[in-house]
Amino acid sequence: MRSVRARQPMNSAAAVSVVLAVLCCGSPPRPSRPANARPAPADTAPHPSVPVYGYRVVRMFPHDREAFTQGFTCANGLFYEGTGLEGRSSIRQVEMETGRVLRSRALASPYFGEGIAVAGNRLVQLTYTSRRGFIYRADTFDSLGSFVYPTEGWGITHDGHRFIMSDGSPTLRFLDVESMAVTDSLQVTDGGHPVVGLNELEYVQGQVFANLWPSFIIARIDPRTGRVMGWIDLRGILPEEELARVDVLNGIAFDAMENRLFVTGKLWPVVFEIELIPRP
Repeated sequence: MRSVRARQPMNSAAAVSVVLAVLCCGSPPRPSRPANARPAPADTAPHPSVPVYGYRVVRMFPHDREAFTQGFTCANGLFYEGTGLEGRSSIRQVEMETGRVLRSRALASPYFGEGIAVAGNRLVQLTYTSRRGFIYRADTFDSLGSFVYPTEGWGITHDGHRFIMSDGSPTLRFLDVESMAVTDSLQVTDGGHPVVGLNELEYVQGQVFANLWPSFIIARIDPRTGRVMGWIDLRGILPEEELARVDVLNGIAFDAMENRLFVTGKLWPVVFEIELIPRP
């Protein structure tokens, strides 16, 4: 099953192709265009001074192949996962070592589950196009209510003070923890150019890590300025024979207690614990 977001505008996919080209080969050409034309894909290319990171796989953990992962995080020594697709969406509490689902709650149709975040004993879940999110107790998954927001819902994370959400555009929005109202927003840029396709989010040691949909690339974003501070290139992390059976990278989790970083994706058979390796 391919990504349901295939119906999104093609500039996202084109921009990703330029990002990949830059990671491999350096700065791309910038084609000329009329002054009133839409920004070309090259306008989202990484700035040459931004560092790029590869990875080393530390460990692998089992992951449910049927999980269409839309949100992924780590808390209290457990994975929390949000899955998508209408009629199949859920939130899950997962044992790290075994991949066993310890607790699950289905999301009623027609909602399409998206990103999740855990803050204290609250778990927040976005939905794709319904513009409504849901709040649960993180330990029992009992419902605590819902909230609305003005855009599509893609990814969400928590920085210790507020929620931060994405909608696939270059904009990150900040939500008050109590009211869940949008209080501020920020444009994500690299070298002054907007970065599109911001998807699943995770707050990692002062930065927002964002999957760049639809790719194996993660942006490291300064949440104070919106600037991309680095790129993580995860191409090659899945064996070639798996690529036809899975969908895109779409899960980042950080264990702050143990300083461990995990990644997975939609329908992936594995959660990878990785170490980031700066490239020369």
